[in-house]
Amino acid sequence: MGADIKQLRTRIKSVDSTLHLTKAMGLVASSKIRKATDAMNKGKAYADALGEMIGRLANSEECRKTPYMTQRDTDRTCLVVVAGDRGLAGGYNANIFRLLRQYPDVEIIPIGKRACDRFGGDLRHAEHYTYADAMALAQSLCQRFCGEEFDRVGVVCTRYHSMMSQEAYVNWLLPLVPENRGRAEDAIFEPDAPTVLNAVIPEYIAGMILSCVKESFASEVAARRVAMDSAGKNAQEMIDRLGLEYNRARQSAITQEITEIVAGSGV
Repeated sequence: MGADIKQLRTRIKSVDSTLHLTKAMGLVASSKIRKATDAMNKGKAYADALGEMIGRLANSEECRKTPYMTQRDTDRTCLVVVAGDRGLAGGYNANIFRLLRQYPDVEIIPIGKRACDRFGGDLRHAEHYTYADAMALAQSLCQRFCGEEFDRVGVVCTRYHSMMSQEAYVNWLLPLVPENRGRAEDAIFEPDAPTVLNAVIPEYIAGMILSCVKESFASEVAARRVAMDSAGKNAQEMIDRLGLEYNRARQSAITQEITEIVAGSGV
């Protein structure tokens, strides 16, 4: 009986330590979520503004000859994979890697410690990813795409719906697909529309990459907050259950001791 009580006490202490850890990580996630969503919204606004310009230019007949809009018959694919810097974020990282199974023969450029650990390459932290990082990557991708090293470029990332809902998806960047966003003739481009398009595309790709990274990081923080809340709730329920078992075992031990004392006294 004494061994059972000691074992229960040890388990309660262990689960209590876990509870404190989940609370601490939940607080850290809560402190980061506002900053992360603000950065996400700013990144989206910048990418949308560039996308509006690209959409107008891409609808011009003279711009459709650009290599950035060339649809090729082959399917050599490059994917920028944005995963988390840490674990304990529910299914956040697992969802990214599960989606990647649909693209077995691709070149992968990882962002985020978990992706870099899995696929190799230089470590690029998602949390501290900057526009300069995105521009360097965008210029490399544009050069290699125009050099026909691969035929399409996408970003495997996570869409932020809400604190409770995030979704892994592929955001295809190249080749450009014209959208009906107005006509290039509605604006005047100097020296000409194709030159402006070719100059703006790396900026647009960089903006899209940065937007994807910021949105993915916001999703990671939200997923971690939800996961830690759930883990904390489960830990508290386990502590309550173990506490009840401990009290019952202790009461049973005390009752047994009293019974033995009474029996030994001959009363």
